[in-house]
Amino acid sequence: MSNSRPRSRRDPGGGAGAAGRDELVSRSLQSAEHCLGVQDFGTAYAHYLLVLSLAPELKDEVKETFQYTLFRWAEELDALNRIQDLLGCYEQALELFPDDEVICNSMGEHLFRMGFRDEAAGYFHKAVKLNPDFSDAKENFYRVANWLVERWHFIMLNDTKRNTIYNAAIQKAVRLGSKSVLDIGAGTGILSMFAKKAGAHSVYACELSKTMYELACDVMAANKLEAGIKLLHMKSLDIEIPKHIPERVSLVVTETVDAGLFGEGIVESLIHAWEHLLLQPKTKGESGNCEKYGKVIPASAVVFGMAVECAEIRRHHRVGIKDIAGIHLPTNVKFQSLAYSSVDTEETTEPYTTEKMNQVPGGYLALTECFKIMTVDFNNLQELKSLATKKPDKIGIPVIKEGTLDAIMVWFVLQLDDEHSLSTSPSEETCWEQAVYPVQDLADYGIKPGDHVMMEVSCQDCYLRIQSISVLGLECEMDVAKSFTQNKDLLSLGNEAELCSALANLQTSKPDAVEQTCVLESTEIALLNNIPYHEGFKMAMRKVLSSLTPEKPCQTMDTHCQNNETSSGTGQSNTVQSILEPFYVLDVSEGFSILPIIAGTLGHVKPYSSVEKDQHRIALDLISEANHFPKETLEFWLRHVEDESAMLQRPKSDKLWSIIILDVIEPSGLIQQEIMEKAAISRCLLQSGGKIFPQYVLMFGLLVESQTLLEENAVQGAERTLGLNIAPFINQFQVPIRVFLDLSSLSCIPLSKPVELLRLDLMTPYLNTSNREVKVHVCKSGRVTAVPFWYHMYLDEEIWLDTSSEASHWKQAAVVLDNPIQVEMGEELVLSVQHHKSNVSITVKQ
Repeated sequence: MSNSRPRSRRDPGGGAGAAGRDELVSRSLQSAEHCLGVQDFGTAYAHYLLVLSLAPELKDEVKETFQYTLFRWAEELDALNRIQDLLGCYEQALELFPDDEVICNSMGEHLFRMGFRDEAAGYFHKAVKLNPDFSDAKENFYRVANWLVERWHFIMLNDTKRNTIYNAAIQKAVRLGSKSVLDIGAGTGILSMFAKKAGAHSVYACELSKTMYELACDVMAANKLEAGIKLLHMKSLDIEIPKHIPERVSLVVTETVDAGLFGEGIVESLIHAWEHLLLQPKTKGESGNCEKYGKVIPASAVVFGMAVECAEIRRHHRVGIKDIAGIHLPTNVKFQSLAYSSVDTEETTEPYTTEKMNQVPGGYLALTECFKIMTVDFNNLQELKSLATKKPDKIGIPVIKEGTLDAIMVWFVLQLDDEHSLSTSPSEETCWEQAVYPVQDLADYGIKPGDHVMMEVSCQDCYLRIQSISVLGLECEMDVAKSFTQNKDLLSLGNEAELCSALANLQTSKPDAVEQTCVLESTEIALLNNIPYHEGFKMAMRKVLSSLTPEKPCQTMDTHCQNNETSSGTGQSNTVQSILEPFYVLDVSEGFSILPIIAGTLGHVKPYSSVEKDQHRIALDLISEANHFPKETLEFWLRHVEDESAMLQRPKSDKLWSIIILDVIEPSGLIQQEIMEKAAISRCLLQSGGKIFPQYVLMFGLLVESQTLLEENAVQGAERTLGLNIAPFINQFQVPIRVFLDLSSLSCIPLSKPVELLRLDLMTPYLNTSNREVKVHVCKSGRVTAVPFWYHMYLDEEIWLDTSSEASHWKQAAVVLDNPIQVEMGEELVLSVQHHKSNVSITVKQ
């Protein structure tokens, strides 16, 4: 073995010193190898550091072993939570190998897991620059890029109308005398640059995100404006005079607003600005130079709302069925959308979801006229201060159309000054989404003309909150509404019908019945509403379990006979069955799933659920109880495994699984990370004849022309940003794959028919290929800008689920091309499809 060890190259003139050094290097290499053999990675790492500091010429020879040692030692330090030591090791390694893309990428992965996304992005970006073909680094960079530079930056910068109106308002303010400007939440710095180009003498900008701050520095330098704009890497709330800026400014410009207006903290930042950073406002009737007074762009906002019917919102925020594949959902389990439940939580989370309502699949129906919710004057300090303390306003809106009350949709008009305004209405061509407040907890969601939708509106915790929504019926003689409050007291129940319903429930329930609120993500609620999904899994599981019991077909458990109702005949049968080992079924899908309960109805089955949250476990227990499952039938697998990472193991030391259910596709439309590795482990844990679900997946795609996808993916040149050079800098953070798409409502022109792109076989891995070329026949002339894709998940050869179907809880994704390709009808295009570590890349070969 000693001959294989790297030898240092002795300097002929080095003498005894060189000989001593070589001896030390040789011994250290021997010690490092010994330590690796006994898995003492920390000591081995220390020896390698000594070797490389004494003999840097050995770098190339020991590089791979050094990397391996570093990564294993880092894993140990991470497990011991010795974060500083871990980071120190990587810093030492990068001093020795500053251009090593593998070490850069690994450092980024550790930083990302620790929550240092800005810093992680820097290392991923460097790794990609060092080796553009390094797949792991590219995937990591794309993942972190979505966190660091949110996709709305691209959409807003491409919105020429928005840019033009903001520019005009800023030019007007500067022309009227506002010569000192502070841009709060600068982003790329576009508003600051508008101000400087308009002639402002002093321009300051603050940006909290390290990535966006550095990007803005590059953008300003490229536009030769870095000397005229002072950029601060901090929150506006931390700016002090004269420490950061010399004196109060006459103009604050900002666009720190979200779809619900207040969610980006505009109220708090403007209160601070008026108190500490802005000159005093001009009073009514007062004349004089604007330079002596302070003001804000935008000057004010008017918030509007509308009650709507929308099936797509309903299926993502309300469980609309009482039975799922034969499983009854009891009334004592209340499913709530995360957006709705945030009213009750201590965490400050958005009490709404956001949607581009004019692109929602199936559209929406207006049930009321548009109504004004509130007006906010950003130039009035007292009004801003009173927003948080003001009691909720009660609003009643007449219903104009019969329908199902699913949500209150909200948008606003941003009045930049008395002349310029921007609207986020769904009827406008705008980059903005609308805020959507899902309606839940009504006894009856049907409304008709003559009814009034009642609600309370307030601004709490920096969010616009719409609560206590109720319906006041025309026939209601007393002013009592159908309850839609969060008050769980029976007295909150409104009309007689609802009271009777509650009394009926009390009579049929156990007196001490436990009530459980189960808060779910919108995709989890959509999954519960996905009937084909659950029916498909039930049929497929029944077929597998029947095949494993050939002498006696697997029969569905008669739930009515499970409640201690046994005759002498069935008692004997139960005794025989209890002697037999059950079939073990493991569901490791992420999030809330009732598949284990469905499995439990299919005979002598021991189902295991992998849900993590206590409220989800309680809900599943209550559902099991309501369906008369014997106690302890359903098990929670995480109680049996030491570590979540070791979830895939035998049910017992001498037993194997009959069925393992894996989550193959993320709700976003991408393949789950490490799914093929999980499938490989799962295959080793199956009994003979056992199956993984799904057994295989087919990926489909088609060619489309879509300007929308281009604009959501990258800034389309300097024209969109009124001549400012921003695109090359922010486009460094573009990602080739757009996720969470609704293909059914995507604005696009199909240029081909769907084609099969890839097969992922979880049961028969030799059928998989990592590279594939697919010929696509062009059926319409146009410009190929993207390749949307989706999946057919085969539970067996006959039962499959389509992730693009109307009932699907999955969204779709698309690869967006860097350079669109012009095609003519009748041509063939060749797509190169590569599958690497659960990541799929699609490129067009010309």
